Amino acid sequence: MNLFLCFRRRRHAKTDLLMGSSQPNQTDIVASWVVPMKNREYKIEFEHGTTTGKRVIRVDGVEILRREWMFKLVGREIFELDGMRCLITVEALGIFAYEYSLEVNGKAFKKFREQQNKRLMTWFADVEGNECRICLEKETMDVWVNGLKMETTGEFTEEGTVTHFTHGNTHCCFKAVNSGKRNVGIIHELYVNSRKVDQAKQIFP
Repeated sequence: MNLFLCFRRRRHAKTDLLMGSSQPNQTDIVASWVVPMKNREYKIEFEHGTTTGKRVIRVDGVEILRREWMFKLVGREIFELDGMRCLITVEALGIFAYEYSLEVNGKAFKKFREQQNKRLMTWFADVEGNECRICLEKETMDVWVNGLKMETTGEFTEEGTVTHFTHGNTHCCFKAVNSGKRNVGIIHELYVNSRKVDQAKQIFP
């Protein structure tokens, strides 16, 4: 079972020591996911108190939902992330054993992550002394740098197309060329100050 998708955890009855606190109770964090979006990656944490039914959802450490003393220990919680509907489901597997799963935009987390991996390409580049996360959405050729959408201009060349953008005072561009191989298709390369930047080997953990 994919650890990012579901977590099984057996727990015995106990008292929730941090009831009502906005600080995360590490003993009650039962699942976490890193969700890749075009502008950034979001970390979702889910707390579940199996004696009280407490449910807490945090995104990047910020609490966005809290429910205390719920009679029903299983169920669903709906919230939005970057304009997309997200759903966390709690299901019982037995006595004090639960399964936690995440859906994003109507898709199971694993499927959504695979889809994003095909749509998005990510690089980490040093720009003016700062590490930047540069993301290209291949379908639209939109460019995002550290969560901000860049203004771009396109250019046709003999080899393919070039998408220009500027971050600070630094000129950057994406070059798209045909690989000549059916199973590879279009190759996208990032250049910062005319220097080629290697793509991140593993975009989404």
